[in-house]
Amino acid sequence: MSQRFKLIIFLISAGAAGFAAGSVWNWRVAVALILSLIAGVFLASWLLGNRANAKEPSAAADSSALELGRRAQRPEHAHTSALLEAMMNGMREGMLVVNDDLRVVASNRKAREIFSNGERGLESLRLSELSRNPSINSAFTSSLKNNQQAEIKVEMMGPSGPIFDLRVVPLRLDEAGTIGAMGVFFDITRLERLERVRQEFLSNVSHELRTPLTAIIAFVETLEDRRIDDPENSRRFLSIIKKNADRMTNLIDDILELSEIEAGMVQVKIEPISLRLLVNDVVTALGSRATSSNVTLANEVPEDVTVFADARRLEQMLSNLVHNAIKFNRENGSVTIAHQRGARDRISIVDTGDGIPPEHVKRIFERFYRVDRARSREMGGTGLGLAIVKHLARAHGGEVRVESTAGEGSTFVIELPVEEVAQSEDPPRERLSERAAHATQH
Repeated sequence: MSQRFKLIIFLISAGAAGFAAGSVWNWRVAVALILSLIAGVFLASWLLGNRANAKEPSAAADSSALELGRRAQRPEHAHTSALLEAMMNGMREGMLVVNDDLRVVASNRKAREIFSNGERGLESLRLSELSRNPSINSAFTSSLKNNQQAEIKVEMMGPSGPIFDLRVVPLRLDEAGTIGAMGVFFDITRLERLERVRQEFLSNVSHELRTPLTAIIAFVETLEDRRIDDPENSRRFLSIIKKNADRMTNLIDDILELSEIEAGMVQVKIEPISLRLLVNDVVTALGSRATSSNVTLANEVPEDVTVFADARRLEQMLSNLVHNAIKFNRENGSVTIAHQRGARDRISIVDTGDGIPPEHVKRIFERFYRVDRARSREMGGTGLGLAIVKHLARAHGGEVRVESTAGEGSTFVIELPVEEVAQSEDPPRERLSERAAHATQH
């Protein structure tokens, strides 16, 4: 493959990638790739000038793909070829060039990672040997047949695999008119998954709001039609309307708070806290609810335990977890709050409820996820409490997890970083919950 041919492929690929990135991704990526194109133009001018002065034709280069950047055999071109190779290998997008037989004639490092985990070269292989995904073959075939750009979304290895936006453009491979096509694979996995999360969130919110709103409208219409002169039924209907209105208010409040946490807008003030006193406050606040449910609350945190956290946010996390432990406990059950110190401070909330089936444990901290939807709604839950706990724990640099056996209760554990004792004399430190901004992928 001639040096000139290599440069042509490089310029086309850089131009296509720059145009695509500029139209879909952010301006920084577009500028970087367009600058690569400009650099390629100057390199082409310099190299072609040297070719005009050369007495001997350049040696044939390897036809491999990244071999757009492999050093040419002529010594004076070595540094130019190395630069081209570095540019192609540095692309975040995978690039494949095929001939009219759909056989690979060029590829870059990212393409090798996509199709062979970087373990082998792709040159001389057919597309059907790289992947059995019919979308890839169809896009390249369409571009070659119609001599125009083809674009398609490609999901590799099923729904859980990476997702690419594949753009294929036709091109001439040499001066003899040999036809080929170049495909650029843009990784849009994260964007697609975020879009799915957004759609699920909107669907869940709509569903959660529809139920109480329907009840409110129904009872208001009943009062308007015929029950206005019946004081006993009127009070009962008004009570139901208020209950559903409160449920909607709590749901909206939780949605707004969770959105702020995930966006990294919540500040946590890290300071030393007497954990036993904080747990006492939580037990006192939820005491009446526990009594009405015949559940016993026990604070087993030692007197001298100090943890480093935001007092208000830690109280919020504990309140959510203890409240759930009471709500889903058994008659005459118990909830115990304890502490252990190791590499991290471990605050555990142990209940004697029915436990969580294994298939639900992995998803229990997802937004709107409920093990028993009917029971949870009946008790006034929004389905966001555990998601809020998870993100607040991460905002502290910690984590929350659950250990549960069906029929034997559950143990929720908040893990917090252990601070040095000397830091207890420092003023409270503020930290933006940046970790929580990344919580949606998990």
